[in-house]
Amino acid sequence: MSETPVVDLQGVARAFGRVVAISELTVNVPRGSVAVLLGPNGAGKTTAIRLITGALRPQKGTVRVFGADPLSSGESIRQRCGVVAAKPALYDRLTGRDNLKYAAELYGVPGGDAPIDEAADRFGISGALDLRVGGYSTGMKSRLALARAILHDPELLLLDEPTAGLDPEASRAVLALIDWMASTGKTVVMCTHLLVEAEGIADQVVIVDRGASIVSGSPKELANRYWPPTLVIDAEDRTKLFERLDRMEGIVSFERNGHALLELDDLKRVPDMVIALTKAGIRLTRVEPVTPSLEELYFAIQKEGTK
Repeated sequence: MSETPVVDLQGVARAFGRVVAISELTVNVPRGSVAVLLGPNGAGKTTAIRLITGALRPQKGTVRVFGADPLSSGESIRQRCGVVAAKPALYDRLTGRDNLKYAAELYGVPGGDAPIDEAADRFGISGALDLRVGGYSTGMKSRLALARAILHDPELLLLDEPTAGLDPEASRAVLALIDWMASTGKTVVMCTHLLVEAEGIADQVVIVDRGASIVSGSPKELANRYWPPTLVIDAEDRTKLFERLDRMEGIVSFERNGHALLELDDLKRVPDMVIALTKAGIRLTRVEPVTPSLEELYFAIQKEGTK
């Protein structure tokens, strides 16, 4: 029997008056994985986070977190979650330290036991802990919200545009945090419209558009599904290489970019292709399948969806 997913949304819909925020969203996030909800602003990603925490009621479909309904078990679920909203609510009249102490108490962590200094140090705000938050920059407030979210060692971390307003150093700290949490068996759901944020950290990418999940899967699964078999070949004698490739079967398209960039009908042709070129006396210097970046893959999926 498979383990119950940490987050499970099935056919969820939610509207605000006549404005449809989510129309048909399905997301399944296993324990210890990183799921990235990827889509443009207004795609419904923030609404999805609010449904997961129980702050909103779905008008259609089901939402389960740790196997429970967040509407009836919201308090116990939220105790196990760390949440960073796109616009975090902080107490401007309190110091950063007092903000963290108060949050620790709400999470049920005694003030003396909360790792306040460690959390602040992870995001580079140790020197500002005893200053009032009203004087913090936007980036510092985002760092404080991130520190607050991990005080109680949450099992599930929900991040809504977590690097908004952060400098590159703090952004790297956020991505490092995600990697670290996943490596310790924790689960992360991150919403972003920035493709580069999901690159290299996502176990699962869910592309969301106009409130619906268009497609989901691991980057490798999506590449296999939407990215044509593509190969770069180069040789010492490119003229001879190009002439020979022009006569080969299985090549769907052929670009000469200093090297040969081939779209094939199947990558299984590559070994026979290499043997044939070698027998023809062509000294190959490069034979490399092309792995798409997440950005290239995203636009390939979008293009496929418009057909």
